[in-house]
Amino acid sequence: MLARFLAAIAAMVVVVTASNILVLYPVQFQLGSLNLADLLTWGAFTYPFAFLVTDLTNRYDGANRARIVVICGFVVALGLSAYLATPRIAIASATAFLVGQLLDIAVFSRLRNRYWLVPPLTGSLLGSALDTLIFFTIAFAPALGFIDGLFGMDDGSLGFGAPWLGLGPEVPLWTSLATGDFLVKFLAALLLLGTVSGTYGQGDAVAGDSCCDQRLVRLAAGSGARGRSTSDCPRT
Repeated sequence: MLARFLAAIAAMVVVVTASNILVLYPVQFQLGSLNLADLLTWGAFTYPFAFLVTDLTNRYDGANRARIVVICGFVVALGLSAYLATPRIAIASATAFLVGQLLDIAVFSRLRNRYWLVPPLTGSLLGSALDTLIFFTIAFAPALGFIDGLFGMDDGSLGFGAPWLGLGPEVPLWTSLATGDFLVKFLAALLLLGTVSGTYGQGDAVAGDSCCDQRLVRLAAGSGARGRSTSDCPRT
């Protein structure tokens, strides 16, 4: 169990490091009249692995250890972003990572005993949405341009107009970038869940989180659950 936990921390560090580096490289690909370099960086494809690492840790080692893995990733994200990007981007990246991952853990834990696909998919969806909203709002929304000024830097906001996803009506550029980023993260999460479906569907429930453990606690407390067998607990 310790080896698996340490492997999760190492994996999170690798994912965060790769994502912070790859976010500097736009996707150089033309799709008809749509230039993907205006919408996406390669970091959007690696970042969903962070949710996969968090969910697998939560599934097998529990929410507390998953939070430790996230904190380790947060420290790395903050350090790398501070080195590779502006202070505003660093604040946005670290904050979005921490809040999004912690939401994913909370949602996964709440839905742990549902059908195997529900916890990771719901947690990844909500976590990715909040992560994207926080990052692009702090990093590029004109309303928060004063953050750059606090560090003596020019306003790096992206509030000028641009076609939504390169094709739709004109919207502030940062909202178009946020939409494209979220769509890629969500599609990547779906693909990852498909490749590890057997992993999610196997294994014992984590002590303290399962239906069986909750019933055992009630039995010990004499809360009227006597005579109930743990054999009727659903398997995750």
